[in-house]
Amino acid sequence: MKINFTSQEILDKEFKTTIRGYNQDEVDEFLDLVIQDYETFQKEINALKEENKRLKSNSQTNNASTSQRTQTTGQVNYDVLQRLSNLEKAVFGSKYNES
Repeated sequence: MKINFTSQEILDKEFKTTIRGYNQDEVDEFLDLVIQDYETFQKEINALKEENKRLKSNSQTNNASTSQRTQTTGQVNYDVLQRLSNLEKAVFGSKYNES
């Protein structure tokens, strides 16, 4: 998306006048409104870019955190299963191996 004019360029624009030209005051009033819109749009664009950047950063942080939790949970599950196996062997002894 290409923006052709900045608000300052619109403000600085000079028009030639002719005998049947436009009313200069009306043109100036209209251009003032256009400039306000441009400034509003630019502020909104900047705010959305910042929000997008923040959300991407949070997403990357959350993905890394989730990956770390998954690895930790996998290790804890393995440890629990190993302890359970050792407990079964201790409680049931040779009967456990016969089954």
